[in-house]
Amino acid sequence: MIHPNLIRKQRLTLLVMLVLIIGTAVVSMGLGYSSVSFDRILPTLFGEGSFKERFVIFEIRLPRMLITILAGMALAVSGAILQGITRNDLADPGIIGINAGAGVGVSLFFLYFPIDAATFIYLLPIIAFVGAFITAFFIYLFAYSRKVGLQPIRLILIGVGFSMALSGVMVVLISSSEREKVDFIARWLAGNIWGTDWPFILALAPWLLVLIPLTLFKAHRLNLLSLSEPVAVGVGVQLERERLILLVIAVALAASAVSVTGGIAFIGLMAPHIAKALVGPRNQLFLPIAILLGGWLLLLADTIGRNILEPEGIAAGIMTALIGAPYFIYLLLKQK
Repeated sequence: MIHPNLIRKQRLTLLVMLVLIIGTAVVSMGLGYSSVSFDRILPTLFGEGSFKERFVIFEIRLPRMLITILAGMALAVSGAILQGITRNDLADPGIIGINAGAGVGVSLFFLYFPIDAATFIYLLPIIAFVGAFITAFFIYLFAYSRKVGLQPIRLILIGVGFSMALSGVMVVLISSSEREKVDFIARWLAGNIWGTDWPFILALAPWLLVLIPLTLFKAHRLNLLSLSEPVAVGVGVQLERERLILLVIAVALAASAVSVTGGIAFIGLMAPHIAKALVGPRNQLFLPIAILLGGWLLLLADTIGRNILEPEGIAAGIMTALIGAPYFIYLLLKQK
C-alpha cells in the first residue's frame, strides 16, 4: 500500500511540472528570431492575432514545442524502462546505442531509398524502430547467457560499445554522401529538432498513445524486475519474457522520438532518476512525474538553445549533453 503522503506529494509534483511546462511553453512562444509580444500570445491562441503572430505561433513555434514535449516524454519513459530491466541508473537509450541504431536506420533510408514526400514523415518512426530494434536485438543477444539469463551490467557495457561502433558507421555514411544530405545527417546527429511541422506530431503521437499507457499498466512488473532475480521469479514473474516485452517498448519509444528530433541523449537518464529522488522508486509513483519531467527538460533545452545564438541557435541535443554529461559522471561516481 502506498502511503497517502507520498500520493499527495506525487500529485503536488505533477501540478508543479504542469505549471513549469506551461510557463516554459509561453516563454518559448514569445522568444525567437521572430518574436511575439507576451501580451499577444493568448489573444493569438484564441484567433485574435495578426497574420504574422498567427503564422509564428501556429506554424513555427507550437508544432515544434509539441514535438519537443512528446519526444522528451517518450525518451523519459524509455530510460525508465531500461533502468528498471537492467537495475542500473546509468541506462539511457542514447548511452547504450538504441538512439544510434535508430539514426543509422534513418540515415540509410534517407540516403539510399527513394523518398515520397507524402509518406516519408510517417515512415520515419517505423524505419527508426527497425534500426533500433536490430541494434537492441544484438545487444540483448551478446548480453544473454544460457546459464544466468540476461546480465544487466553486461548489457550496459555492450550497449556503449554498439553506440561507439554505430557512431563510426554514421561517419562513414556522411563521408560518402552528397553535401545536402550530409547536412541533414549532421543536424540529426547534433540533436537539432528538425521535425517541426504538424504532420510530425501525427506521426509521433500514436506511438506514445499506445506505448506509454502500456508501460504504466506494466508498472508493477517493472517494480518486480527491479528486485533481485530470485525474488522476482519467486512471485511468479517470467523474467525473460517481461524483459523482452519491456525492451521492445523502450526501443519503440526511443526510436519514434529520435526519428523526428535527432540524436537526443541524457533525457532518459535524468528524468527517471530525478523523479525517483522526488517520490521514491515505485514505478506507479515516479513514472508519471518522469513523463512530464522529460517533456519539460527537452522543451527547456530547446528553448534555451534556440535563443542563445540567433538565428540558428544551438541544437537541443547539445544542450541536453551539456547538462546530462556532468550528471552522468555524478551518477557514475556515486555508484562506486
